[in-house]
Amino acid sequence: MHDVLLMGAGKIGEMIATLLAGSDDYKITVADFNDAALARIPKHDHVNTLHLDVTNTAALDSAMKGKFAVLSACPYEMTRLIAPAAKKANVHYFDLTEDVESTRLTKALAVDSESAFIPQCGLAPGFISIVAYDLAKNFDTLHNVHMRVGALPKYPSNSLKYNLTWSTDGLINEYCNPCEAIVGGQQIEVPALEELEAFSLDGIEYEAFNTSGGLGTLCETLDGKVNNLNYRTVRYPGHRDILKLLLQDLRLNERKDLMKDIFEHALPITLQDVVLVFVNVSGEKDGRFMQESYAHKVYARDIGGKRWSAIQITTASGICTMLDLVADGKLPQKGFVRQEDTNFNDFIENRFGSAYARSVEVRA
Repeated sequence: MHDVLLMGAGKIGEMIATLLAGSDDYKITVADFNDAALARIPKHDHVNTLHLDVTNTAALDSAMKGKFAVLSACPYEMTRLIAPAAKKANVHYFDLTEDVESTRLTKALAVDSESAFIPQCGLAPGFISIVAYDLAKNFDTLHNVHMRVGALPKYPSNSLKYNLTWSTDGLINEYCNPCEAIVGGQQIEVPALEELEAFSLDGIEYEAFNTSGGLGTLCETLDGKVNNLNYRTVRYPGHRDILKLLLQDLRLNERKDLMKDIFEHALPITLQDVVLVFVNVSGEKDGRFMQESYAHKVYARDIGGKRWSAIQITTASGICTMLDLVADGKLPQKGFVRQEDTNFNDFIENRFGSAYARSVEVRA
């Protein structure tokens, strides 16, 4: 049984603890500064909780001692504390960050590490990169790789047509920061909230626009191999225009704490959500210009007698699968590991990764 430290007892941390405990292969210590959050962690023989201030270096080092791995479900700004501690303790490191700078820090730490450093283990970045790279490998030459992901309420009831489903800090971060892309074969940065497009799946209309971090490391991996590569977040029509008003016209992008307070005060959390994954890849194959697509929806469902949101299930399943693959020797045991280093079939056939398995096709 592997002994792991889970940093963060929020919505995603609670789901991670539930999945790992149910496998009977992991002993989990869930650490957080928030006692109320720790109290929500499910009671299980393989789960312990620990009140821990991540800024207390000695306490953090002590918590990591002897662990197989540390999983960070904390806000991205905690990476600068947790990742170096993982390297010092020689434990495998996993996180869910979409923050580009945090990933660059993790990559630097991994250069001479004797343990694996695997950031971006959630949905996007995370599973979306595994899907896109798996499709891309089917082509002789690549033209476009387009990645679209959305975590949406099934029953939108406000002007934003949105409910809080995951980290508010991460949400605002991806709406404000520059976005990586490859355009015309060149790596560039494009502004968030731009390049609005419309499309439909299963007869439902959506919009998509640039957001930061969703490409993970694919810009680097596919540099020189693809003409155009981009990632866009999916929302219901009208969402982007309201965000531009709030963040740019009213300049709330300069007051992120205020924006977070507004969102968390006005937008209720929902467990009735749907996660949409849509990837289009085009290029040359056997002398013909062709396209392959992947489209899938994941819905909220009951696990262990409790209702969990689709974004909790997909995000937690991603990081739990990567942990399993390292434990099983199916991923490198040291250094920096990209999401696209993962074999798609290894992921989808894993007991946790099977949460992404498609029972029905959606119609694009």
